[in-house]
Order: sequence, then C-alpha cells, then structure tokens
Amino acid sequence: MLYRKFGNTGIDISVLGFGAMRLPASYSGGKTVYDYEESARMMARAYELGVNYFDTAPLYCDCESETITGRALKPFRDKVYVSTKYAVSSAKGSDFRRGLEASLKKLDMSYIDFYHFWGITLETYKTRITAKGGPLEEARRALEEGLIRHISFSFHDDAANLPKIAASGDFETVLAQYNLLDRSNEAGLAKAHSLGMGTVVMGPVGGGRLGAPSEKIRSMIPGGARSNPELALRFVLTNPTVCCALSGMSSMRQVEENCATASVGEALSPVEMDAVAAAMRENKKMSDLYCTGCKYCMPCPQEVNIPRCFELMNYHRVYEITDYAKAEYKNIGAIWMPGKDASHCTECGECETKCPQKLAIREQLKEVRRILG
Repeated sequence: MLYRKFGNTGIDISVLGFGAMRLPASYSGGKTVYDYEESARMMARAYELGVNYFDTAPLYCDCESETITGRALKPFRDKVYVSTKYAVSSAKGSDFRRGLEASLKKLDMSYIDFYHFWGITLETYKTRITAKGGPLEEARRALEEGLIRHISFSFHDDAANLPKIAASGDFETVLAQYNLLDRSNEAGLAKAHSLGMGTVVMGPVGGGRLGAPSEKIRSMIPGGARSNPELALRFVLTNPTVCCALSGMSSMRQVEENCATASVGEALSPVEMDAVAAAMRENKKMSDLYCTGCKYCMPCPQEVNIPRCFELMNYHRVYEITDYAKAEYKNIGAIWMPGKDASHCTECGECETKCPQKLAIREQLKEVRRILG
C-alpha cells in the first residue's frame, strides 16, 4: 500500500480508504440484512493490505454502518483512523454534541479521528456552523476534550464554494467528489491541498458508474486498462493534490482488486492523461449534442426530472454504461432523486419553449422511456 502525507495533520494516510456505505447485504422478507461477519472480514483484509483510513456515517447502511464498522475495527482500533460525520441540523452546539455522542456510542469508541461536518454548503457554514455558541465552537471543545482529533468537512455544494470554505482555516481535512466523469472539484481540492489540508475524494469510481463494464471507458488510454475501476482509481491517484481515494466496497474481491491498484502506484503517464483528456473532450461534445444539462427546461409541469433522464441517457449513449443507467433510472422518484421518470411526460411541450438548444425534448423522452424504462 502506498501512503501520502495527509496535509498538516502529521499522518501518513493510505492512498485507498475504505468507505463503509455499501457493505455486503442480503434481502429477506422485504428487509435488508447486513452481513456483519463478512464486513468484518473485508475490513480486516483491507487493514492487512495496508488500508488505514475507514469512513462511515450515521445514516449509511440503514443506520447500521457505524455499529458494523466499530465492531470490525475493534481488534486494531489504535492502528487505524476512523472518520464519521455530523449532519448540521441547526446552529445549536448542543445538537452537535448529541450527534457526536450518538456516533461514539454506536462505534463503541472513546474518540473519533476525523469528525466531518457532513455535506455542508457555504451558506450552512456561514449561518449555522459558525454561529455563536454553535457547532464549530462545540467541535473545538470536543477537540480539547479528546473526543475528536481533527475537525473536517464533506462537501456537495457548488464547486466554486469549496476553496472558500477551505480558506476559512477552520478545518484540517476535506472530503469531496472527484472522478473521471466529474472533475468539477479539481481546483478546489488543489486549493485545499495548497493550504495544508488533507484531501480525500469520494466516488473515485463515480458512485458505481465507472464500475460497470464499458469498453469505451477502458479504451480511453493507449492499450486499454484491465478494468474500469482500475482506470478510475489510477486517474484519481495520479493527481498529486489527492491524498486518499475513498472507495465504497461491498465484496472481498473489490477489496483485493482496489488494494492491488493502490499498492502498485502506477500513475497514468502524461501520454495516457492526454489521451483521457482528449477522449473526455470528445465525449463532452457528444453529450452536449443530446443535452448540456443547463436545466432551463425545468420545472416540468408534470415534475419529470428531464436533466436526470438525459444524463442517464448520456451514460448509455456516450459511455456505454447501460446497466448502470437503467438501474439509476429506476431510482428517479426516490428521496435522494426527486422528480418523476419519462413515463410521466404528457407532451405538453412547455420544456421545448425554454430549451436554448431547441432540442426535441418530447421525442428524446420517448427514447429514454424505450431504452431505460
């Protein structure tokens, strides 16, 4: 396993982190049953192979992830770093303390190494986190008490706001999305790194998008890659401003393969990076012919999530990751993906009057329904 300096924390972090949000599970009687024993074996194997950063959160795996992670790491707790998160629900420091104590109890640990303000925005930071007597002040007290060792944040806001939060000096590490298909946080991560912050990226395999079989993606580099996940991890770790790539793993095979990639340290060469950049530019052109994602077509009177429908069609059409696109299409309407799928289109045509590209949206939605539905 390769390691990198984790900002100014004084820690050498494994370039691969274990994300405990997709732990192995089975389905019985309409319920999801998580496999505690296999999860423990996977985390133990990751530790044996050199992984020293394990990330969880209160809501992962139907609120069981922290408990599973705590049990799994108990035999080697003092040799690894544990990350979990607090969802900023208010500007009260007392709410922060309750969230922290709940996580400590579920993890069955006396301290948390990296405690993240979860998925914050610049607005949340300004109005809640830094309020007088609020969460940040309470986090600093917890730091003094030894309940947490580093104050961190995870990020899902507009990419332009990442460097602004990083520049506050209130946080030691950041967790943000970054992968081959989404490089929007690249500049923000570089800024955070330059300020001495530790940088961890989530979704290095695109939240599953880059894990699906696709010859189109494998062939982005001369000679091709052995697999999409291998190319995805190598791409992320080629960036020197990334300290660690956090991968959600659900099988022992994924643990073995990801650890192997993170141990070889075979960065993409300049020629390979140029080839990837050229391929992505060409793919972007093809995607834009179908939809640029500007969202001017919204809102739809029938609540059809037109941008998401077309984004998934681009995964099918441009990147040939059709199985992923079909699976995600079924999730439109879930709590994490609002709106309705293309079958709810009544062909009123209002969207087409607002589209700056003058796309035939109604016809394209029919195609979405035919191919992904």
